[in-house]
Amino acid sequence: MLVDNAVEGDSRVQKAARSAADAGWDVTLLGCARVDAERRWRLGDAEVRVLPLDAPRAPRPAVGDPGDGAPGPRDGLPRPVGGMSGLRRRLVARGGLPLRAARLARRPVEHAQVRYWAARLGDRAWRRLEPGLWDYERVAGPVVDALRPDLIHAHDFRMLGVAARAVDRARARGRAVKLVWDAHEWLPGARPRRDNARWLPAHLGYVREYVGHADAVVTVSDTLADLLVRDHALPDRPTVVLNAPVTAAEPATAAGSVAAGSVTAAEPVTAAEPVAAAEFGPGAVRASVTGTGSVPVDAGEAGGREAPDLRARCGLAAGTPLLVYSGAMAVQRGVDTVVEALPRLPGVHLALVVADPAAAYVRQVVARAARHGVADRVHVLPYVPHRQLVAFLATADVGLIPLHHWPNHEIALITKFFEYAHARLPIVVSDVRTMADTVRATGQGEVFRARDAADLARAVRAVLADPARYRAAYDGPDSPLSTWTWEAQAARLTTLYHHLLTPTPAPLP
Repeated sequence: MLVDNAVEGDSRVQKAARSAADAGWDVTLLGCARVDAERRWRLGDAEVRVLPLDAPRAPRPAVGDPGDGAPGPRDGLPRPVGGMSGLRRRLVARGGLPLRAARLARRPVEHAQVRYWAARLGDRAWRRLEPGLWDYERVAGPVVDALRPDLIHAHDFRMLGVAARAVDRARARGRAVKLVWDAHEWLPGARPRRDNARWLPAHLGYVREYVGHADAVVTVSDTLADLLVRDHALPDRPTVVLNAPVTAAEPATAAGSVAAGSVTAAEPVTAAEPVAAAEFGPGAVRASVTGTGSVPVDAGEAGGREAPDLRARCGLAAGTPLLVYSGAMAVQRGVDTVVEALPRLPGVHLALVVADPAAAYVRQVVARAARHGVADRVHVLPYVPHRQLVAFLATADVGLIPLHHWPNHEIALITKFFEYAHARLPIVVSDVRTMADTVRATGQGEVFRARDAADLARAVRAVLADPARYRAAYDGPDSPLSTWTWEAQAARLTTLYHHLLTPTPAPLP
C-alpha cells in the first residue's frame, strides 16, 4: 500500500493495511512524508515504513519516463534547495501584506504557465507545473520495485502515478502486478494544497494520465463513485468502501451502551502526557491543552490498554454538557463557528481532539475563544489510537461537524460522522448535502446553516434538551450501525483483491 503522508492520523489507511494483513495478505504500507529518517513499526501483522521525502537523491534509475521529452525522475529540474528561493523564503517568513501582494502579482504568470504547458504537453504538463510530484517517485519507486508486490493499493491521488509506473516496470520484466486506486476525494472539488494557480490543473492532468492504469478503483461514497465514472469514463463502477470505524471487541461505555475502540496491537499515536497549558499570543491566553507531538507505539504497547475517557481528560463532571470535534483543523472545517456559538450556550464545554494541540491554527482558534470569553470552556486534546477513538468520544454529549460549503464536503459521509455514530453521539452537522440528508433521514441529530453561529447554537440546544430522542436512531432493527463498520467495508476490499488476483480460466478451444 502507498500513501503520501506519515500514516499516523490517517485512519482509513491504517485500517485498510491492518485488515488486509488480518485477512492473510502480506502487507507493507509505505508512507512518504517530511520526516528526518525512515521510520518503521508494525500495525498488527502489517509492516509500516515511512520514507523521508527530503532524503538525499538516489542514483538515476535505469527506467525513465519516455515519450515526451519532459523531465522524468532521472532528469530532475533545477530547483532551489528546499524547493524555495531566498526571496520567496523571506516573503513567506514575513507573511502579511507583502506575501499577499507577491502571490497576487504572480497569478498572471502562473495562468500563462498553465496555458503554455497544457498546450505543449497535455495531461503530462504536471511535469513542469508541479515537478515536486517526482519526489514521491524518487523516494518510493525503488522501494516498491524491491518489494516485488503482486498488488499495489495506491491511496489518494499523489501515489497513483508512483503505483502506475511501478506496475509498468514490473510488467516490462514479465511480472503481473495489479493496481487498485483508492480515491479519497473528488480532486476537481479539492482545496489546493498550495497557493498557486498551477496546483489544481497539474494534479488533474496527473490523475487523468494514470487513472487508466488502474485495474480497479475504490472510493469513499456512492456520489463520488458516480463522479469518477463520469470524469474518467471508467469501465467499471468503483467499489465503495466507507470510512467506518473498527467495531471488534467493543467495550461498554460509561452510559452502559457499546462503542468501538479496543486496541489489540501497536499503532502510531500522539503523545498523551499532560503538558503545561499552552500560551496563545499576546496576553498569555491560556486554554486546557493536553499532549503534543507524534510518536509510534512499539508492538504490544497499546494491546489491551483501556481507552481513555474524554470527559475525564477535560476534567468535567458527568452532568456538564460537552460538545466534541475530532479531526483535522482548518478554516473550512468550521470550528470558528462553534467557538462563536459558545457564548450563546452558557455552561457548555467544547473538546477539540486534534493531531497537534500546539499547531498554529489550533492556537488561533483558542485565541478566538479567549476574545469571546469562553477559553475556560475549550479543551484541546491529542489523537488517540483509532481503535480507541470511538470509546474515547462516547462520554461527550454531541458530536460536531461544522463544515463550510465546499464541493468535497457535499458528497460523502466523512470518517468522524461514523465515529460519532458508533459512539452513540447525537450529531450536529452543517447543511452540507450528503451528511445533512442522512441526519434528517435517520433522526440522529440536527442540521444548521453552515457558518451561522446562532443556528448552530439552536441545533445544540435542541439536542441537549432531549438527547435520548436522537440516540434512539442507533437502536432497534432499523439502526444503520451494522453496515457502518470497518469490518463490513474490509470484506469488500478482500473480495476485490481476490477477484483481481484470481487467474481467469483460459477459454475452451
